[in-house]
Amino acid sequence: MSASASASASSSASPSRLRRCAAALTLTSCLAVPATADAAQAPPSHRDSSPAAACALPGRTGWTDEGHDTDRAQFQPATGTRRVLTLFVDFPDGRATDSTDEYAAQLAPAANWMRTASYGRAHLAFTSLSRWIRMPSTSDSYGFERGLTFEAHEKYVRDAITAADPHADFSRYDMVYVVPTKAASAISFSPTYLYDPSTSGVTADGTRIKWAVTFGQDLWRWGPKVAAHETGHTFGLPDLYSFTGATHQYVGGWDVMGNIAGPAPQYLGWHSWKLGWTRDTQVSCLAAAGRRTVHLTPVERRGGTKIAVLRTGETTAYVAESRRAEGNDRNACSTGVLIYKVDSASPTGEGPVRVMHGNSPTTTPSGCTELDLAAYQPGQSFTDPDSGARIDILAGGSAGDTVRLTKS
Repeated sequence: MSASASASASSSASPSRLRRCAAALTLTSCLAVPATADAAQAPPSHRDSSPAAACALPGRTGWTDEGHDTDRAQFQPATGTRRVLTLFVDFPDGRATDSTDEYAAQLAPAANWMRTASYGRAHLAFTSLSRWIRMPSTSDSYGFERGLTFEAHEKYVRDAITAADPHADFSRYDMVYVVPTKAASAISFSPTYLYDPSTSGVTADGTRIKWAVTFGQDLWRWGPKVAAHETGHTFGLPDLYSFTGATHQYVGGWDVMGNIAGPAPQYLGWHSWKLGWTRDTQVSCLAAAGRRTVHLTPVERRGGTKIAVLRTGETTAYVAESRRAEGNDRNACSTGVLIYKVDSASPTGEGPVRVMHGNSPTTTPSGCTELDLAAYQPGQSFTDPDSGARIDILAGGSAGDTVRLTKS
């Protein structure tokens, strides 16, 4: 199965310690969830005086979702410099015989990718411990091939931190990447570790290890964008691909939180707003009955209005944004206005974002899916009679697109 057609890089279990993540042969990684994942979230960060605040939806899942009231005790900030220590590990049954340099080089482009995606507002500062750290247990003992529980994953993180502690000062870093030797085939996929605040967890050098990505052999399949996907979870972003049915039925190849190998991996404008990369002043909000015309600057570029939001309910909204084949989206299958529905009450993996399809192509280009061709063109419109929402695409050009939002 090709990378573009296969499952994306992480899945989330339900908020239960005993719920196992999908097996490695089905999905390439998982987000193991602690029992306290339903803890209350912090208040929204948007200023009440901002017109955009009326379109900031509240989270309702208590975990990674599309709400703007992200719990900043559970998830790390998505702006500024995030100091990342990369550990390279091998095992008694899988001893490394090569240099760590190739592994570090495989991840290095993720820093520039994230900087571009965030308009320079997020910087991953990598430091590599350029030596192999021997894990105390065999690679097949950690449960990656049997389905990964939160406890088993935390043990893997703890073992790596403990083994590396004599060689590193963990108090200097915000998060940890753990990269296994290619000889450890049992470490097959790349889960994200999010700490459980109610437990003692993993500590080193007087510091609680709150966030980690433990890469698997799929790093060599997905490349550095797997780091963008998994690090996105530590910021509070959910999975946009489907845990059941057709894997990419909801967003296709739009946004790296869906199909990592998709042709248009730039984070959705909604995600950029949630993470603080897009300012409230760059959001046009229609929360009540009325009409508004908005000129949108492509999300791949800095500056300008990034999203037009038409709120339809307590936890739902339609979003329109301009997309162009440049930057991180240089391989996009379609350009124009992307329209999608956001539901902040929908759990990760169950369609919290669903792209609206603006076209019905008779043929699909190689490397693209039908949903990758969903961008709307001037003269087209989207309507939802049930909510009274309508979005008309009035014009488009090199500078972006103009849309009209109507709510009856």
